[in-house]
Amino acid sequence: MHAVRTLLEGILDYAGLFPPAKLDMAPTVRNFDAYRRGTDAWFLGRLVVPVARLAEFEAAAETLLPKNGPPGDDDAWPITALTAPAGDAQLARDLDLIAAFNDRHAAAGAGSALIDCIEVKATTSGEIDAAIDLVPDDLFPYFELPASPDPRGLIATLAGLDAGAKIRTGGVTADAHPSPEDVARFLVACAAAEVPFKATAGLHHPLRHVEASVGCRQHGFLNVFVGAALVWNGKIDERALAELLAEESTTALALRDDAISWRSTHVSAGELRATRDAFAHSFGSCSFDEPLADLRAMRALAAAGANA
Repeated sequence: MHAVRTLLEGILDYAGLFPPAKLDMAPTVRNFDAYRRGTDAWFLGRLVVPVARLAEFEAAAETLLPKNGPPGDDDAWPITALTAPAGDAQLARDLDLIAAFNDRHAAAGAGSALIDCIEVKATTSGEIDAAIDLVPDDLFPYFELPASPDPRGLIATLAGLDAGAKIRTGGVTADAHPSPEDVARFLVACAAAEVPFKATAGLHHPLRHVEASVGCRQHGFLNVFVGAALVWNGKIDERALAELLAEESTTALALRDDAISWRSTHVSAGELRATRDAFAHSFGSCSFDEPLADLRAMRALAAAGANA
């Protein structure tokens, strides 16, 4: 498999409910259904749904969900659920709602859907520890941590736990976008602690660029995930990663069959696969088509043979 395809397989968690798209539930689930059935399904990961809107999701998705089949059938819609923050009493109730949702959708003949990940905001180590005690073994939690000030202490709290870190890489205002240096510090700290991560917001385009609608530069998902792979494999340091995250030229990354290169540094397709499995899990985006359109414009998918 081409290195770009290896890097991006199943990487996008569809967050159509959230800004700037902010779609209603019905078009969001219709889109997710269409993407799962389409030729670009290889790019798609989970659907992002707040726990507070699970009943609304069930009503909108009832006729679209595949029916549960024989044991071992894995056609369930994969969902990552946004819960109340760590430290909030509502978190325990949200976990009960998730368990009930999974029980309903595991029943014979029911619409097949599974929440196997949750996303939880946390601001202190104590909140993380308390939340971990509540989360059942069948859920993988990503703790959304602030990129600034220094998040290294919070990331260290996650070391050795069956959990990940989440970084918010953008938003609908300029001040919601962390600097390349902030993102680099976060990724290097996660790699050092062997804590996997996901990213969300502002990653609609492959490369860093000026986004007029928010009046600032936004991060690119290729910058973030190629950089994460290079750090994970011990090939660049934090300062070099910040430089890579700031790259805006389409020639900055060389996309080959067997590797992706930045300057004179290479990460192989095998290293990319291992990075995705162990470290750089996914990114959330309210757009599925826009990132793909940009990849095609770069001829990145033509090189990969991925429905270019």
